[in-house]
Amino acid sequence: MAPSEAPSPSQPAAAAASGREGADLLATSKLSVEALLSKLGSRATGLEPPEAATRLKASGPNEIAKERRRSLLMRLFDNIKNPLVLLLSALGLLSFLTGDARATAVIFVMVVLGVVLRFYQELRADHAAAKLQAMVSNTATVLRAGREVEEPLRMLVPGDLVRLAAGDMVPADVQVIEVKDLFLNQVALTGEALPVEKHVESAAGAVENPLDLPNLCFFGSSVESGAATAVVLHTGARTYFGAMASHILAPRQATSFDLGINRFTWLMIRFIAVMVPAVFLINGLSKHNWLEAFLFAMAVAVGMTPEMLPMIVTVNLSKGALAMSRKKVIVKRLNAIQNFGAMDVLCTDKTGTLTQGRIVLEKHLDVNGDPSEKVLHFGYLNSFHHTGLKNLLDKAILDHQELKDHLQADERYRKIDEIPFDFIRRRLSVVVEDETGLNTLICKGAVEEVLDLCTRVQVKDEVIEVLPEHDAKRRQLADELNAQGFRVVALAYKQMPGASDAPVYSIKDESDLILLGFLAFLDPPKDSAGEAVVRLRGLGVGVKVLTGDNEIITSYICGKVGLPVEKLLLGSQIEAMTEVELAEAVGGTSVFARLVPTHKERIIRALQAKGHVPGFMGDGINDAPALKAADVGISVDSAVDIAKESSDIILLENSLLVLEQGVLEGRRVFGNIVKYIKMAASSNFGNMFSVVGASAFLPFLPMLPIQVLTNNLLYDVSQTAIPTDAVDEDWATQPRQWDIGRILRFILFIGPISSLFDYATFFLMLRVFDGWHHPALFRTGWFVESLCTQTLIIHVIRTNKIPFLQSRASWPLAISSLVVAAFGAWLPISPLAGTLGFVPLPALFWLYLMGLLVGYAVLTQGVKAWFLRRYGA
Repeated sequence: MAPSEAPSPSQPAAAAASGREGADLLATSKLSVEALLSKLGSRATGLEPPEAATRLKASGPNEIAKERRRSLLMRLFDNIKNPLVLLLSALGLLSFLTGDARATAVIFVMVVLGVVLRFYQELRADHAAAKLQAMVSNTATVLRAGREVEEPLRMLVPGDLVRLAAGDMVPADVQVIEVKDLFLNQVALTGEALPVEKHVESAAGAVENPLDLPNLCFFGSSVESGAATAVVLHTGARTYFGAMASHILAPRQATSFDLGINRFTWLMIRFIAVMVPAVFLINGLSKHNWLEAFLFAMAVAVGMTPEMLPMIVTVNLSKGALAMSRKKVIVKRLNAIQNFGAMDVLCTDKTGTLTQGRIVLEKHLDVNGDPSEKVLHFGYLNSFHHTGLKNLLDKAILDHQELKDHLQADERYRKIDEIPFDFIRRRLSVVVEDETGLNTLICKGAVEEVLDLCTRVQVKDEVIEVLPEHDAKRRQLADELNAQGFRVVALAYKQMPGASDAPVYSIKDESDLILLGFLAFLDPPKDSAGEAVVRLRGLGVGVKVLTGDNEIITSYICGKVGLPVEKLLLGSQIEAMTEVELAEAVGGTSVFARLVPTHKERIIRALQAKGHVPGFMGDGINDAPALKAADVGISVDSAVDIAKESSDIILLENSLLVLEQGVLEGRRVFGNIVKYIKMAASSNFGNMFSVVGASAFLPFLPMLPIQVLTNNLLYDVSQTAIPTDAVDEDWATQPRQWDIGRILRFILFIGPISSLFDYATFFLMLRVFDGWHHPALFRTGWFVESLCTQTLIIHVIRTNKIPFLQSRASWPLAISSLVVAAFGAWLPISPLAGTLGFVPLPALFWLYLMGLLVGYAVLTQGVKAWFLRRYGA
């Protein structure tokens, strides 16, 4: 995508961002390094700590709009503006205007209960998330008073000198003052995926867009390769990214879960919009008391409103996030929890997940496969002197600390230049000068890439031309090592006379090399990896390996952990595929090797196109695009900055066993939310038939408005304990995605059952207890039966098993439902009975009620069992 086609900055945003700040950047970029430092009041040794503290007070923290937390007032406003809360508030206002003070009080008690509980839980989760986020804060390497220190990004100030290396996020808007082969990814700003090279020199001609300036790096971009020292120009809201934040930072795309909740909310509102006028007209026309009919219709509207849904969702998500944190899983975005439970494919890198992530240098061999000290020495010099991101292979070489003194790597060898690693060349080179002035280019990298650059080979102490038959044997040696599980790196060199001036080397100098030998590393599989793969498979989550490594070593490691290589795709094959072809291929492929970052992202999108919910776990620079594209981006605390910033969830342990716990928690959270939706919707759907039927044939209101509202309030109280409940183990063994169609089918089959028993209660109260002549007794009987059946149905719907026998609710849920039912049974003989319009019920009623409850539970359980057999769990 060309910069002009980027989806992020709109034309007005670009114009606003490139106004005064843009003009300032254009002018600043033309200054020399000395003039720039002078203008910013900085120096080559960086700012002094007291000076930085003073500037921080003046400029404020280095944060942009997206990182600011909502105020308490705005958070409260967001809770109140929920459609269900607004609907309930409107009904309360109408009750107040019609003079029904009791109904008004009950309605606003329900509003306050739902809003306050949600507000409190959301605030609690936000504070907990902030504490957890502090554990994974991003930092920058800053030069302060001549010393390099790690500072949180928010502490940077204008004039600070920062060091940039591969994997870093650019921490502010900066101007480069020293650079070596620096390439940035600016896709967040321009939409252009190709890396951009940066230099110290300013643009030769006129430049209109500051993003095109060759010596400026902008907050929001990331370092692909190379290294640099830069001085901070702007921080926080004054950065180019910060200035455009309100325009380019569109709200995150709603997940299927968010859309499902919204669809359900508006479905219930549509039901209310149809049923309430019908109830109003039926009662008004049949009883000729339009005010009474109106108040009753308002109460029915309140009763049909699932007003506790926002609170239930928030409490479940916040409890899930806190529970995950105890299992060493940090949730950056609460809504990601549901996607974690819905995930059916986990795409993971190989290193550090399937393997221990602890690379050991096992062998250093010459081209004949014999041990060679020279190979070890040259490998050490390469890793010691390069300034890019030290990967695990470099660290394994540098673990041979005795070589630093033995080789006198600092004193005898002076680094002249380096050619950094990138994911296209898959190699890096350093040039060192020895005491004689001889320059030696030492190249270390992937076997194929390095061998292709070698025209000569060193055998013992002799350098000879490469012969095809011998070259094939050397490649076979590397393949044999790979097949044994070793990670093999080739090492080559070239010697050149020193120059009087400081020479500059580039990629073209990586030619006509002399092959020296191979370094063989071992990253053994984790002891827990095999068990983790089995457990995830048992949860319905397939594991696919996406790696830049070669297919031989990847297949070896997969075999060791019990992950069958059903089919393998290489990056070169993916490159030749269309999106449709790739979508067809990914399903049956378990291992993808020799990938570049764009391949990983394409694989994720191909899985999504086939209806999967893929998660991606990665910790490197090359994982950022896939992390952002996945439904669940998973990173680790030790990941590079750009990977952590791109992820939804951060693991404090780089282990697949931790993921299993996160998946289970995500499914528990989703299961409890769906429980409430099924309970509330089934109850409301059944009540619709009961209310309409009773209104049509009774000469009086079937229940007073205050009684409807009291019934609904008590039922709401019983629902608040749902987040404490567990879900059935067998229910959690499969990925669970939002399915509004299935929920609707469940409501259509289960909801009417409550109406059958409501009508049985009507018959009982009218024929046995002469309710025709005692309306208060009729209403009291239906109130008690309705409340008891609603609280009982909680225990039937909450599980796919037989309630009480095979599955029991949590103690808080069981106690809350028991207390609410008991309270409802007590109301007819309580001091509140007269106020609420209740009368004592005859003793015989309670015997009939027990029979109704047993029959209701048995029939609902039977229909539920049939539904599960017919439509699945």
